[in-house]
Amino acid sequence: MRVQENFARNIQSSFKEEGRAWLEQLPELIQYCEEKWKLQIKEPYCLSFNYVAPALRKGGGEVVIKLGVPGKGISNEYEALKHLNGIVPLIDADLDKGVLILEKIEPGNTLSELTNESEICQIAAKVVKKMIVSTPPQTHLPSTLDRETDMKHICKQSLDQLGPFSNATLKRSAKVFAYLNKTMKEPMLVHGDFHHYNVLSNGPDSWVAIDPKGLIGEVEYDLIQFFMNCLPENGAFGVIENRVEQLTQELNLNLQRLLLWGYAHSVLSSAWTVDEKTGNYDKLFSQCPDIFKELYHKRFQQTIDDFLEKAS
Repeated sequence: MRVQENFARNIQSSFKEEGRAWLEQLPELIQYCEEKWKLQIKEPYCLSFNYVAPALRKGGGEVVIKLGVPGKGISNEYEALKHLNGIVPLIDADLDKGVLILEKIEPGNTLSELTNESEICQIAAKVVKKMIVSTPPQTHLPSTLDRETDMKHICKQSLDQLGPFSNATLKRSAKVFAYLNKTMKEPMLVHGDFHHYNVLSNGPDSWVAIDPKGLIGEVEYDLIQFFMNCLPENGAFGVIENRVEQLTQELNLNLQRLLLWGYAHSVLSSAWTVDEKTGNYDKLFSQCPDIFKELYHKRFQQTIDDFLEKAS
């Protein structure tokens, strides 16, 4: 069995020895799934951190099988799939083996394939409006407090510079995280990784979200990754500004908190892309913190530093 090279690297980088062992056992796991659910698993899609492939059912019809290293990632996705609305339907699962069986979305085109920005934002707003629910009781899902902890850890580990970011930028992001978490009034269960590639067409004028991470936080936070994706090489400021305006209106969001979350999360998300060995990082993502900082100054006639000083 040949495994996609990028997928193998991701698994081994993220899960170390556990990941290497899981990759070695992957053929046996696929056979186990075929026997347990009476499936014929076909060639996988382009893979990142999970083995995802269409599969034929013995009685007819297709499903999608998702295999991941057992643990919090798969368990969190399972819980999110059970609670969120307007999400790809979950058929069955075996969490001990890291297996999710999902309904196959047809035709399955992603939101990234559309070109009209206004239409893209309208669809995204409809999906988000339907998807978000109240925080489920006794949940073990991560929250934006965990993201704040991640940011603070990065600050401590990067005392000078991390990729394009100074330690001052990292600390500012951590302070914004702390303020927004402290002042959050009504945390919700949100997708946790909402962007163009995780919204699929499900028939005429119908779209659903896939691959939820499951996160407790605000809708304003959940949209930031969407704003950062599918940006042009030139003119990213205007694209993000228009997305912010349209989604703020359509979802009745708090613009100030949205832009502050935009700054905080775009620093964190960009920091995650930095390869400390090579120094490489995602250059489209890394321009976003300055864009959100400029948008905040433009809309509220003060800098984020001024805001933090007054808020402290």
